[in-house]
Amino acid sequence: MKDTRIAAVISNSFVGKTTTNLEHMERWVASAAEKKAAIVCFPEMGISGYYINQGIRQIAETIPGPSTNYLARLSRKKNITILAGLAEMDVTEKIFISHVVIKPDGMGGVYRKTHLGPTEKNFVASGNNLPLFKAAGITFGIQLCYDAHFPELSTAMALKGADAVFLPHASPRTPPEQKFQSWMRHLPARAYDNGLFVIACNQCGKNGKGLMFPGVGIVIGPSGEILQSYAGDDEHMIIADLKSDALNNVRSHKMKYFFPNRRPEIY
Repeated sequence: MKDTRIAAVISNSFVGKTTTNLEHMERWVASAAEKKAAIVCFPEMGISGYYINQGIRQIAETIPGPSTNYLARLSRKKNITILAGLAEMDVTEKIFISHVVIKPDGMGGVYRKTHLGPTEKNFVASGNNLPLFKAAGITFGIQLCYDAHFPELSTAMALKGADAVFLPHASPRTPPEQKFQSWMRHLPARAYDNGLFVIACNQCGKNGKGLMFPGVGIVIGPSGEILQSYAGDDEHMIIADLKSDALNNVRSHKMKYFFPNRRPEIY
């Protein structure tokens, strides 16, 4: 990988107010670009707002579609890769919780949430693929919120060659510090066990449909160390430099990098 500056945005999204959400995201993208970030990541379903019931069908969009076209123009204009989430409707009218990777030269791909929360299973379909993406000199995977509780997912991405995993969340309820402590029980392990960077950001504030989200964000290095973090009630943007030396120092050290000693034949 190359040294890469990233931005992780903790932001508010209102359900069904897609145009407002996109205009709000545009301001954050401009700020990230001014700070020389090459990649900016927004929370899960930040475009459409997080809404899990039958009404999700009314806010779902195709990919490509109006929102991704909007972000594609913005990505070209600001020369920055944008990671953003929405409710997606495919050609068969299945609904997915999806996150797009939009690069200045075009669409970089889509991740569909593979591990659905108990409520989500009633209204959306599971994705079945674990794509990796390349942008700004790094190779990365995406997981969405509940996905983070399944260690095999990060291991599979690491085995495919991921340098980093972005973890956009729409995780409601609980105060920010309590949510941060919850994340600290498992997210550092995903980075440490797999020798990669982890970048997570949550929605914050009220979504207009009865949910309140605590503002939390974190960037974790490949040794499990906290590089940047935020926990509060307000919107916020984390800027962090993902250094190739930090990754190489772990992966070249026989006692810090565990992958060469795995024995999958007995698992």
